[in-house]
Amino acid sequence: MRASLVQISVEPDESVESRRRRVASLVRGQSDADLVVLPELWPVGAFAYQEFEAAAETPDGPTCQALSAAARDAGVWLHAGSVVEKAADGTLYNTSLVISPAGELAATYRKIHRFGFDKGEAVMMGAGRDLVTVPVPGHLTLGLATCYDLRFPELFRALADDGAQALVIPAGWPARRRDHWTLLARARAVENQAYVLACGTAGTHAGVEQAGHSIVVDPWGETLAEAGPGEEVLTVDLDPAKVESTRDVFPALKDRRLGLAPPSRLRD
Repeated sequence: MRASLVQISVEPDESVESRRRRVASLVRGQSDADLVVLPELWPVGAFAYQEFEAAAETPDGPTCQALSAAARDAGVWLHAGSVVEKAADGTLYNTSLVISPAGELAATYRKIHRFGFDKGEAVMMGAGRDLVTVPVPGHLTLGLATCYDLRFPELFRALADDGAQALVIPAGWPARRRDHWTLLARARAVENQAYVLACGTAGTHAGVEQAGHSIVVDPWGETLAEAGPGEEVLTVDLDPAKVESTRDVFPALKDRRLGLAPPSRLRD
């Protein structure tokens, strides 16, 4: 399975419409891939909170329409990153879109863990509630997560339990915490014995410099490829058999102990 991570530069002087056209063209250029992955909230910028309401759209809105056509033209599965979704009740969500090679919207995922510590995304957006896995026929089953989700290992263990073999994580990760980004990506791969495809943005938006450094990690925790800080396409060949062989050779997942009692405490 060939995967291409498109690390998009999000800059404030480029309009959303212009960026959509440019990104659609980049996707069309990945016709030799099976799966293409885009970053989190690339149409507007993950930290451009003041733009969220105006940029909100439905899952089948203009971003999906533009990228569905691009996926169909390229003949690829496309994780189109995420958009600001406006639900029927007016709630905003950070929603990822997965599009099939036929250009159909195959799955959506609403980000469960919202970043901001009682401001920004944490108060402006609703929290998702559903685990989402997406089988890519003939290849791998994808488990979906977004950016800040990366810090919560229980989500990824649940995805692995649900059959995920590759964990796909679009992000708008700040440059000042880049070391956490690569460390956590490798940790999620090691503990779940799964591929991690973590695609971030480049550039600076809303005054926040982005980390870039999109990364692909194999089920043993080895970094297969890592981008630099600027706009870049990272293409890697993944072996679906590597997931099962890693789990067979080192069957740590079978040694999990669940349902442990609360810790005992000394009494006076």
